[in-house]
Amino acid sequence: MSKSEKIRELAKSGMSTAEIARALGIRYQFAYGVLRSAGGGQRPASSLVAAAAKPSKPPLLVSDLTAAGFEHVGSWILSPEQRLVIDRELPKAVGVYAFAKGDIVLYVGVATMGLAKRLYFYGRPGVSQRTSLRINAIMVGELATHPTIDIYAAFPPDLEWNGLPVHGSAGLELGLIKKYSLPWNMRSAGQ
Repeated sequence: MSKSEKIRELAKSGMSTAEIARALGIRYQFAYGVLRSAGGGQRPASSLVAAAAKPSKPPLLVSDLTAAGFEHVGSWILSPEQRLVIDRELPKAVGVYAFAKGDIVLYVGVATMGLAKRLYFYGRPGVSQRTSLRINAIMVGELATHPTIDIYAAFPPDLEWNGLPVHGSAGLELGLIKKYSLPWNMRSAGQ
């Protein structure tokens, strides 16, 4: 059985793209590409399937984010050249960001270099930026059938614990990944 056939079989059994990549020891992009081409343009593993595969973690809803103080700061769209672009200027502050489709949050990250600069790299990833390349490919695929992916952000303060510094944004990102099912976060899928 070829690697591509194994990928398709595992997907039929309900495994998410990230789980398939880990199980076969291959790159996420390869598994994603095989499933995307097999589905005739359909998503290889929907966020609902990935969330259902991990019933111990609930999905993160946009309403949970906004109730906690996250704000809508923009939306990803496709340019006429089919490139990812953001529909407005973003804040430059350090913070936590989330990508959502409809009412479900699919991905969270931390922008330690500032939100505008970090998100720039999703739209124009360098060849060595594995996470940016992976998320870029996923979002371009999603935007082929859905008009926007919304961006939410929060800017928590840094804290102190027993005289030691605690990075508020990094802690919030990790807490969200540990508690919620976030299909595009590889750390969330693996825990």
